[in-house]
Amino acid sequence: MTDLISQHLDLWTSAIASKSSAGRGNTTPSPTHPIGHKGESRGEGNPTNTRNAKYTAYGIKKLRELILELAVRGKLVPQDLNDEPANDLLNQINDLKNKLVLAGEIKTQKPLDEISFDEMTFDLPHGWIWCRLGEICEFVNGYAFKSSDFSDQGIGIVKIGDIQNGEITTESMSRVNKSVVDGLGDAFVVKNGEMVIAMSGATTGKLGFNYTDEAFYLNQRVGKISPFICYSRFLYYPLTTKIQENLAKSMGSAIPNLSTAQIKDIVLALPPLAEQHRIVAKVDELMALCDQLERQQTDNIAAHQTLVQTLLDTLTQAADAAEFEQAWSRIADHFDTLFTTEASIDQLKQTLLQLAVMGKLVPQDSNDEPVTQLIRRIKDDEADRVKRKEIQRSKNIETESVPSIRIPDSWMFKLLNDLSFVTKLAGFEYTNHINLQDHGDVPVVRAQNVRPFNLDKRNLKYIDLDTSSNLPRSALDKAALLITFIGAGIGDVCVFNEKNRWHLAPNVAKAEPFADLSPDFLNVFLNSPEGRKEIFKSIKSTAQPNLSMATIREIWLPVPPVAEQHRIVAKVDELMALCDALKARIAAAQTTQLQLADAIVEQAVA
Repeated sequence: MTDLISQHLDLWTSAIASKSSAGRGNTTPSPTHPIGHKGESRGEGNPTNTRNAKYTAYGIKKLRELILELAVRGKLVPQDLNDEPANDLLNQINDLKNKLVLAGEIKTQKPLDEISFDEMTFDLPHGWIWCRLGEICEFVNGYAFKSSDFSDQGIGIVKIGDIQNGEITTESMSRVNKSVVDGLGDAFVVKNGEMVIAMSGATTGKLGFNYTDEAFYLNQRVGKISPFICYSRFLYYPLTTKIQENLAKSMGSAIPNLSTAQIKDIVLALPPLAEQHRIVAKVDELMALCDQLERQQTDNIAAHQTLVQTLLDTLTQAADAAEFEQAWSRIADHFDTLFTTEASIDQLKQTLLQLAVMGKLVPQDSNDEPVTQLIRRIKDDEADRVKRKEIQRSKNIETESVPSIRIPDSWMFKLLNDLSFVTKLAGFEYTNHINLQDHGDVPVVRAQNVRPFNLDKRNLKYIDLDTSSNLPRSALDKAALLITFIGAGIGDVCVFNEKNRWHLAPNVAKAEPFADLSPDFLNVFLNSPEGRKEIFKSIKSTAQPNLSMATIREIWLPVPPVAEQHRIVAKVDELMALCDALKARIAAAQTTQLQLADAIVEQAVA
């Protein structure tokens, strides 16, 4: 076993599973983003998550599983021929049970079914024996306490929710007055070192020990497993897997549960008592090693990400071209060492977006048409659309809070209100006119369809063409930015550039750029770190956070010359594609490592 760990140490620590992410930039919110949104990293939770919550320590998790599997199969520590065989131990237990029955301390147990050949799932080591849990343990189901008796003081009552991470926790434990438990007897008492199990509910099968100095009482559907002579800490290992097998049999019900009979019928391989203690000691030793490996892995990942971010920050903070070139040279020299994880690629993406909106990603060209001419065309286009009664003239917004980000002299800052027609579907229009259907003429963009950068065309709803035609202000028939302004995905931005007519849902706003202003460039800015900060500059965390039309219209945007906008978008697309390709190779390598970890575990227990 020691060789199995040491020979594959690099694999156990390097096999990490990345949580999936969405969007072209980093999906973790910036420090200025007060609300998590649907562009964030997603994936299954795991107690072995690293500090940054973007990885699960898959290799170490598999190593823990391997240790326990070898423990219950007798492969973790060598057998000792001098140990008293488990068969003798079982005879001693039967003798003890008979004495306790005669003394009236326990009831005579109904005979348990003989263990079938199919239930003997592996070859036993020397000195081991197959048995049922009911042969070696006394099992007691909890007492049905009245909730009206519960208070914050008195004797603790163990409920299902009090079993957490292998132990009983008193953090939110209900308590009762001593008079409530008088006369119940010791059978319902859980003393220090005793083991309990949740018998129903979402966490059915959880096992936990009482590691406190208190004695508690069992609530209903919490059982106590009291072994005769055997070491309860060893029994914890096979029970954690065997209980899952029994749960699978009862999963047909809406709420899974375990019966007393199911628990007593659990079949397990019982080693000699001395070996039980050696196994527990070895498991403790190896789990401590896993804890150490996991801490080192967490620290290494955190240190790596800090190093990457520090070096990338030197790019955005460069004072001039020479300093920028020097910073990039440092990164380029160590590129293969720095960008080895999906998280580091996300960090690189964020930096590229930030450089793009600062005017540092592509060079300025003095031959470009001045941005003032673009602004003139924007004003003319807006005036023409107002004259044709397509839109209403926007109100002037008086504000001097220009962002502090440095931009080239050939650029200028303008409010979104001055660059585009910003609107939404009014609430009364939705109530009186919109009836969403699974099929229809005109697709409707809901908040769930707006993802960072890109429109998600899955799970669309529709309205008929007549309804959309009667609501032209909130129709989508031109290139536009889409912005979610209420709900879990608040502040997500993508470009709409479909050829067919679409329509807004009531939780998505649109911003139609005037003249030849590039919506793709605005999309790059609003998904960059600086853009995210600008979107959320005035929002506060509330139970129902939202962006008003006023706050959306007051978003400041840097405006480069039109030709430079297109160069920036093309360069961003090119570099993001390269990042995605690199990320895919990293993901493939990670998948290979995970498969290797699985293969080693499977081979070891075969």
